[in-house]
Amino acid sequence: MDLKDQLKNLFPDHKVSEEPQETEDKGLWIPDDAVECHFEKRNGKPHTIIKGYTGNKDDFKQLAKDIKKMLGVGGSSKNEEIIIQGDYRKQIMDYLKELGMKVKRVGG
Repeated sequence: MDLKDQLKNLFPDHKVSEEPQETEDKGLWIPDDAVECHFEKRNGKPHTIIKGYTGNKDDFKQLAKDIKKMLGVGGSSKNEEIIIQGDYRKQIMDYLKELGMKVKRVGG
């Protein structure tokens, strides 16, 4: 008895739809211009700042969320900047290149 049969025994009234569920892929908009990756120290703490992403507000927030989740760090997104806590320029630049964006390293 496999899992499908066990579920039928537990839930006999459930109707299984034969149509496959389509997942909507929310692809980010890729700008033509290069996205800038800055390094700054604010109040003595290192921050990586991403400027130049010209997508809509939802894409901007999704990109910030994806970067923070990938690195496991905090940050914010405001004033058309994504601020990541810590010096993660290399990892962020690799991730943005993987998405197909042109990236320019600014600063040291």
